[in-house]
Amino acid sequence: MSLSHHVVRQDPFAGLSRFRGEFYSCLTKRADALFELADAVLCADGPVRSLVELSLVGEHRRGHGGLYDALAAGRVDVARLRRALATVPLPRAADGRLVLAADLTCWLRPSAHTSPQRILCHTYGRGKDQHIPVPGWPYSVICALETGRSSWTAPLDALRLAPGDDAATVTARQMRELVERLITAGQWKDGDPEILIVVDAGYDVPRLAFLLKDLPVQVLGRMRSDRVLRRAAPSREPGVRGRPPRHGGEFVFGDPATWNTPDARTVTETRLYGTATARAWDRLHPRLTHRSAWTSQLGALPVIEGTVIRLQVDHLPSGATPKPVWLWWSGTDASGADVDLLWQAFLRRFDIEHTFRLFKQTLGWTCPKIRTPEAADRWTWLIVAVFTQLRLARPLAADLRRPWEKPTPPDRLTPARVRRDFRHLRPKAACPAGAPKLTQPGPGRPPGRRNSQPTARYDVHTVGNPGPAKRRTKKSTTPRPRRAG
Repeated sequence: MSLSHHVVRQDPFAGLSRFRGEFYSCLTKRADALFELADAVLCADGPVRSLVELSLVGEHRRGHGGLYDALAAGRVDVARLRRALATVPLPRAADGRLVLAADLTCWLRPSAHTSPQRILCHTYGRGKDQHIPVPGWPYSVICALETGRSSWTAPLDALRLAPGDDAATVTARQMRELVERLITAGQWKDGDPEILIVVDAGYDVPRLAFLLKDLPVQVLGRMRSDRVLRRAAPSREPGVRGRPPRHGGEFVFGDPATWNTPDARTVTETRLYGTATARAWDRLHPRLTHRSAWTSQLGALPVIEGTVIRLQVDHLPSGATPKPVWLWWSGTDASGADVDLLWQAFLRRFDIEHTFRLFKQTLGWTCPKIRTPEAADRWTWLIVAVFTQLRLARPLAADLRRPWEKPTPPDRLTPARVRRDFRHLRPKAACPAGAPKLTQPGPGRPPGRRNSQPTARYDVHTVGNPGPAKRRTKKSTTPRPRRAG
């Protein structure tokens, strides 16, 4: 899939300064402290490991008390910031198409018993072949995909899932609002190719396509290898009485005898995977029942037709045995060129994992021990704004490589290398934050007085317990003996 990065060609500093000014306008309370906190993340040497270390960065002119107060009591106009992100230049396909990828990433908080709205999140790699659920805050993130094999994406939206939320329904609503903002910002116009949405197997792809059917989008996602779909209903023969069938024969992913002849087939030579063979079957749909997410659907359930693509490669770079990948596309009548475009676009979806790793390991998204989910949302949007500034500074940054690192062309710099040079670019961009005022620290709790208002403790929400689970610690009435000495 050929993608081209749409960079700011005229005066890149103007584009960076314009976004920084708009970002500052989105901070409606504790604006100076929040803005300097974002600059500290951009200009810190090395990965961010704690908020206290950020208070020691030269670009952060306030104390660590103001830093925590900004996250706890600050305000971010999220709606305005979302509109600002929609106006930033975005990467596009060779034909001008926007490619959006959606996925869930979790901020794990296993020991945060005083933090509400935690949900059991599925994690991988925390044991030998084990998927251990860990309490945390799951976030649905949508990014625009970048050119080829790259660690760059364009994060456009982040939304925390509340207890009891359905991932497909929340993502569909989030995607709908994002597409409407992109259309309003002029990123998509009548006559442009439809926006391609790429998701992984964790989403119900046909349901996502059904919820977004009135928008100019196409949905592409992976399906499990044990699925069974149905063909289109056969034509009704004359003279046959009774209700016509709604479904045709079965298409079993694990039974080649049910596949028949594919409607399209392509063979492509790749550098990493050897020969990639893709076969496509047109107009296949799942047989829906009034269960799970379709329980509230009244009347006859819809028939959601699409194209199934089976991708098989010779080998994997890791040396593992390759397994076939099953994809479902909401469009129909796919040609050979469409099939190649679709499976290559799905492989580009995994670039969003590089963004998640940069958020957590370099920008320190999950490092702060934040108590409330509102503060976590505030910090999340700061990280999204930080990454957007790195993307706008991409054509301006120099390669400040370590002595043991190989030189990299300017157009191939990673986000971490662009961040190394941001401290030198910052003085040339707009810095609307004002200087701190001279203040004195508060008295705090008087010495010897204990906390008479213990913090509430919350249980972890599960699928079967979507309601609020709150329990407050009881205050002990028995006096504690004083320690001698």
